[in-house]
Amino acid sequence: MTKKAKKKRRIKKLTIFFIIVDVLVAACFFLVYGPFTTFRNTIINTAMNTKTHQYLAYTFWNDDTIQNVLSASAYIPISDSVNLDDIVIDTSPKESYENEYDEMILTRTPGNEDYKYMKIKVGGYDAHLVAIYDPSKVRLIHSSSFNTGTGQERIKDMCTRMGGVVCINGGMFVDWGWGSDIPMGYLIKDGKIIWSDGNGYANLIGFTYDNKLLLTYANGEEAIKQGMRDALEFGPFLIVNGKELEYVNPNVGGYSRAARVAIAQRRDGVVLFLVTEGTHAAGPNMVEVIQTLKQYGAYNAANLDGGTSAQLAINGQLINTPKNIYGQVVTGGRRVVSGFGLILK
Repeated sequence: MTKKAKKKRRIKKLTIFFIIVDVLVAACFFLVYGPFTTFRNTIINTAMNTKTHQYLAYTFWNDDTIQNVLSASAYIPISDSVNLDDIVIDTSPKESYENEYDEMILTRTPGNEDYKYMKIKVGGYDAHLVAIYDPSKVRLIHSSSFNTGTGQERIKDMCTRMGGVVCINGGMFVDWGWGSDIPMGYLIKDGKIIWSDGNGYANLIGFTYDNKLLLTYANGEEAIKQGMRDALEFGPFLIVNGKELEYVNPNVGGYSRAARVAIAQRRDGVVLFLVTEGTHAAGPNMVEVIQTLKQYGAYNAANLDGGTSAQLAINGQLINTPKNIYGQVVTGGRRVVSGFGLILK
């Protein structure tokens, strides 16, 4: 091949390369700034609700656009206080059921009187629902140590260490990109505050000594006076006394889409653990989570930490498939600091 022919070939390859780059750039701009508001809203909500990736939103959009998208996902907090008297604990099998969902919850798995695991759908996404029949055995679980650099654990390991059979993750923690063993907010166990980074008011989620799910906006000391036995800090509250959380734009559904974790209690005392599949950009929104919990009889319910942290462990095995913000599987689950578990030991 002559030098002239080689030069023409290099120029042709270079031209093709730049055409491909131009097409990719144009496609990106079309997605980011074009008519696909759902794509834009998903990216903004995902980035802004993930502390370490907020730069993704600010790279492409100005502050006004970001704030408008976040406002559309805003919710109206439920101001009602939980009426614990409405919860009358009686989780025994029934002769008749209100509907198919009630039957699914109350019909035991043969040979297992402690819990029932069910695979369901939430907003079209695969999800895992566990009914726990004795709420007195639902306890706070937590990492082996706090703020030591070595305390964080995967839920399956935390659950096994604390004598749990079924466990989910729950509360916040300081996240330096890889997580940490430093909780954020309150952790209450056996009526005592075992961690707090302040004494302010917050959404506290937990169980009283009467084994009822208490959702309260209080500081740790007040929650304990209200009878709180085990609790952690997170939110929002999704259902209070049967009343659903309202979103400014129900079509958005709050926090866009992601893997979700929630805890609930029915009026008969049955506790529900819900963990969905998904990533930071795909998964059920909050409205779909609320609707599903209501179907299965939830009377009080709260949102727990989802996304990459979402984990359900049963008998030492991770049941769901946690994924990071890039959609990569987090083998064994992310290391976290707290959650709730069915403790039989």
